[in-house]
Amino acid sequence: MTKKFTIYILLCLLLTACGADHYMKKGEKALAIGEYYDASVYFKRAYASTSAKERDLRGKRAGRMAYAYHKMGSTQKAIAAYRNQIRYKQDSLPTHLDYARLLLKNGNYKEAAEEFQAILDSTPNNQLARDGLKSALTAPQIKQQGSRYTVKKMDIFNSRRSDFSPMLCGDEHDQLFFTSTRNEAQGDELSGITGTKAGDIFYAQKDDKGKWGKVQTIESGLNTDHDEGACCFSPDQRVMYFTQCASDPSYPRFATIMTSNRSDAAWGKGTLLEISRDTLSSYAHPAISPDGEWLYFVSDMPGGEGGLDIWRVRLTAAGLGGVENLGKPVNTEGDEMFPTFRPNGDLYFSSDGHPGLGGLDIFIAKVGNDRKYHLEHPGYPLNSQGDDFGMTFEGPHNRGFFSSNRGDGRGWDHIYSFENPEIIQTIKGWVYEMDGYELPAAQVYLVGNDGTNLKLSVKMDGSFEQVVEPGVDYVMLATCPGFLNHKEEISIRPTEKSEEHVLQFPLASIRVPVLIDNIFYDFDKATLRPESSAALDELVKMLQENSNITIELSAHADYRGSANYNKNLSQRRAETVVRYLIDHGVAKDRLTPVGYGKEKPKTIRKKVVEKYPWLKENDVLTEEFIKALDPEKQEICNQLNRRTEFTVLRTTYGMFDEKGQLKNPPKPKPKEETGSDDDFYLDF
Repeated sequence: MTKKFTIYILLCLLLTACGADHYMKKGEKALAIGEYYDASVYFKRAYASTSAKERDLRGKRAGRMAYAYHKMGSTQKAIAAYRNQIRYKQDSLPTHLDYARLLLKNGNYKEAAEEFQAILDSTPNNQLARDGLKSALTAPQIKQQGSRYTVKKMDIFNSRRSDFSPMLCGDEHDQLFFTSTRNEAQGDELSGITGTKAGDIFYAQKDDKGKWGKVQTIESGLNTDHDEGACCFSPDQRVMYFTQCASDPSYPRFATIMTSNRSDAAWGKGTLLEISRDTLSSYAHPAISPDGEWLYFVSDMPGGEGGLDIWRVRLTAAGLGGVENLGKPVNTEGDEMFPTFRPNGDLYFSSDGHPGLGGLDIFIAKVGNDRKYHLEHPGYPLNSQGDDFGMTFEGPHNRGFFSSNRGDGRGWDHIYSFENPEIIQTIKGWVYEMDGYELPAAQVYLVGNDGTNLKLSVKMDGSFEQVVEPGVDYVMLATCPGFLNHKEEISIRPTEKSEEHVLQFPLASIRVPVLIDNIFYDFDKATLRPESSAALDELVKMLQENSNITIELSAHADYRGSANYNKNLSQRRAETVVRYLIDHGVAKDRLTPVGYGKEKPKTIRKKVVEKYPWLKENDVLTEEFIKALDPEKQEICNQLNRRTEFTVLRTTYGMFDEKGQLKNPPKPKPKEETGSDDDFYLDF
């Protein structure tokens, strides 16, 4: 070998070594700020540039590469790198624990069991290894046993990148929001964390036939060039909570929770939700409890059980309360993530710390009579050896969507549907103003003879939905400021299939006249026709439920005929209705019959305009107004004027004695019997 050639070889080796060191430094820098994809690229280059003769150095660099692959979710690449680290004898106990958990996630149950057992031979009290060994030994049986769940990949939502954390929205659950790193996401740069574009929140909408439409971008200030994802909604669906991870080329990335307010159909720019003063911890994966009183989230802040834990903070009108760790049995030494709620209050979350099938498994935490969480594993195929997470439910039913990276060699997530057939009985109610619109400000109280005592919120369309139990009798009371109450009773009987019981809660205003629809008289007479009974019986029921009101019962005529005749006919008709009410048990002194004839023509309200668009809100159907219309429209207006109404006069009837004292003042309950401020009781 010539001297010149020897010098050339030495120079090449020196340059290779310098190149490897350079890549290692860049890899460590990327790792420090959480850019796992970039770190894996640099570590791989450093490993490839390291001579096979430098076994120790090659093993150490394989370990760094394995860690980066592990953190970014590239399971198979991480396993191969860990094997090289072990082959070059640069392994440690944490190496074997991570390696064993990845084998479990990859479905290599036999090999994983051997690794976990070897760890336990040297550290018998290692809880993660004990749970891992249990998973490796029981997973094949769990998969073989299966469950009632059916799972289907939803190609209509999925792209060639990651799509995850679906969340249903809308009164009819007809919108699906989710996170995606697809090419349509904002920004031009690829994420140093995943090697794809930064995630954005996208959505899809059902059409009138119930078919999901094309995935759409959100054209507002919600998404940015940073990562956005894992969203949820307040019960009234006006506030979105979501995770955002901003980038910084020189500082570690810490996830934060943001809020966005909806204006009409558009979501506004995100605003930081400051959960605590700790700026060195991550806050992610928000979930709102069904009653809207708690925000659940994931964090690595100090004081947890280890890894990522699920925490919660109370939501109040004055702001956020103090944070609480859910503790055991929910949280473990591993990672607990992606909390979400079924409307019945069951908490769903994903964990790699509890025994399961590998990776993140979905678990159900139910609160028992002891007020403690009790965990259930829903089995296969909802869970797999991969990561399964991000549940969302279609109302009270055990069906909806979730995300999983099962079967994807790149570790990318995709959206799946799920269904577990259950016999569920629900009450679907609608609260609205008589002769008017829905009342989203209403409250519905539900009391059952099994001890159920709930206060239900009403959605923006005036509806509410509640799961009920067979064999229970329920009383429901709808209330709203400025309106009379409405009560309904229902008995739920056992059925062999799911059933929805639909109830209507029309509330009468105490401020404006209320139309009594479907009241019919014989022509030119005051005699009630038989088909009027149904509407009048409802009026009797309303008066019985609101026993402290008095009303004016008024009858009206159109402008045709003499004023005296119309007024007398109207008076007689009003008196006929009052007699019907008295005959059915309503006290006479609560009723004042008045015949107005044509003196008070109808004022058009918005609801009537929907049926007759040629009318405008607040139009008054005077004789002059009607005569300016064509004959067909004139007849419609005359029909609208011929009406029977009631107006609330007093709301304190029978409440006070002769001395002006309240007859039945409320008695305070003994302290030991006092419940929460929201307790509400009805007598059966």
